[in-house]
Amino acid sequence: MKLYTLVLMIALPLAGVSVSGTDFFDLLKKKATGESSPAGAAAALGLSEDQMIGGLKEALGNGVQQAVAHLGKPDGFLKDLAVMIPMPESLRKVDKSLRALGQGSVADEFLATMNRAAEQATPEAAAILGNAVKQMSIADARSILTGTNNAATQYFRRSSETNLYAHFLPIVKAATEKTGVTAAYKRMADLGAGGGGFGALGGFGGSLLSKQMPDIDGYVTHKALDGLFTKISEQEKLIRENPVARSTDLLKKVFGNLQK
Repeated sequence: MKLYTLVLMIALPLAGVSVSGTDFFDLLKKKATGESSPAGAAAALGLSEDQMIGGLKEALGNGVQQAVAHLGKPDGFLKDLAVMIPMPESLRKVDKSLRALGQGSVADEFLATMNRAAEQATPEAAAILGNAVKQMSIADARSILTGTNNAATQYFRRSSETNLYAHFLPIVKAATEKTGVTAAYKRMADLGAGGGGFGALGGFGGSLLSKQMPDIDGYVTHKALDGLFTKISEQEKLIRENPVARSTDLLKKVFGNLQK
């Protein structure tokens, strides 16, 4: 189902416009025969373009909240393979070697602490992305309504990614300290350098980990934002293709009105 369909479903009750299920699907039939403009669809039911954009903002705001809620909780990143933060590329050889020596738990601890840091930073995104929804221009809304399947996600990246990074980084730094990321890294470094009786790794892992510690905070922050936009994209797909999957009070009200 097109995004403007859901927007109309949301905008009608908000605008105080009553429409039966038959009338609504008659409108969709007209759309299929050539009326393609979102503004035209709104006008057909006596709505202003502002009212229709208000519906879009409601839908996108809901999607943002769902994405943030999913990620900003324990295991939001760690147990979701689509967004889980992996071992940094520079440490993957060490990771493999530790596992071969039966020290996989050390690497797992490091992975877990990085993902916990991202989970703690994610709630900060709610206000920033919510503000991006509020500040959306008519031109932005039109491009989202008529754009590609990830047009809304790309809008959020353009409008919010720099601000999100600036807000996420200090939270991630505090969270990496709290969750023990640095300590977990040092345990990997100790084993990689041959500590703890694992001298077999000394010549290999030690040479890698003897270098300056990589920017773990920056890495976690970038990966946290990638995960956030991945989840927003999933929500956008639901909004565009399967609005029935939404279960908020607002959409229950909307679909209830349409079925009367």
